[in-house]
Amino acid sequence: MAQGDWYYCLDHHTVEPYEGCRSATRLGPYPTAAEAADAIEKAVQRNEEWENDPRFSDDEDEDDKEPEEGWGPFRH
Repeated sequence: MAQGDWYYCLDHHTVEPYEGCRSATRLGPYPTAAEAADAIEKAVQRNEEWENDPRFSDDEDEDDKEPEEGWGPFRH
């Protein structure tokens, strides 16, 4: 199998080499064509992990938070 940079084209839903569509419409690069073919699945998995990461939770209402101590340019 050929080695090099492989991309998943979001316009055509295909795997393509470097000489393909413009970068803004592709995911990658990936080291193999097989990894590029799994790009959508990998992106979905990463998004789910991020959405469930407690460090990035938006569940807490900002009005219910206690003010942080210390100085800040937008603190009263």
